[in-house]
Amino acid sequence: MPRPRSGRDSVRDRPRERLAALGPEALSDAELLALLLRTGDRHADALSLASTLLERHGGLAGLARAGGRELGTLSGVGPAKSATVSASLEIGRRLAARRLVAGSPIRGPEDVYRHFHPSLRFVPHERFLVLLLNGRHRLLRQEVISQGTLTASLVHPREVFRPALQEAAAALILVHNHPSGDPTPSPEDRQVTERLARAGEILGVRVLDHVVVAERGYCSLREQGLLPVAEPSDPLRAGSDGGAPAGADEAEPKDSTASGR
Repeated sequence: MPRPRSGRDSVRDRPRERLAALGPEALSDAELLALLLRTGDRHADALSLASTLLERHGGLAGLARAGGRELGTLSGVGPAKSATVSASLEIGRRLAARRLVAGSPIRGPEDVYRHFHPSLRFVPHERFLVLLLNGRHRLLRQEVISQGTLTASLVHPREVFRPALQEAAAALILVHNHPSGDPTPSPEDRQVTERLARAGEILGVRVLDHVVVAERGYCSLREQGLLPVAEPSDPLRAGSDGGAPAGADEAEPKDSTASGR
């Protein structure tokens, strides 16, 4: 025989009812997460479990940084629930991104930032990628090169240019994130950039830019004068295929909504 609902149970069961009546924007973070978890365990219901998860990880931003394995360490959150939460967070990131697809023109570092910011902003370690471009500076594909602190040993020219040569790419853009949230290039960033730019000149695959993506914005090393000045026909300088100009050079990292740190 079903157990009668107490007043406490009826309050705890409200997220689904509130969603139907008021829409998802009316729900708290804990209520939305509880709907993903669906059930709790013998010690806590879904809403209590959701609240504990958010408190443990410092809210949704911290939850997004946590891997599925880390989420599953909390009692009541097994592989299925952690997979559901991880998948939902990834869907949110993809919806937030202005995703580049094969054939997309790259008009400037802001295009790169908008593509990568949702996926890289919460990554707890540095991830280095390249965008491979054809002769018209349209995207062929992206390639993950390494994960870890950016050094010359981790980002070796052969690892960067191997996929570019396999793809017959004419140019590439370097991309990596700063987990600290500050996109200001480090001395190591500059050294790696200069080394790869020199290698690209020898191989005939031009390094157009190195974009550092962080929570508080991005920084283009080309705009800081740390790469050779782009030619007038370069879409990163003057736009392409009818696109808007990439804008004037900046000396400081750019915020996601305005100039400045």
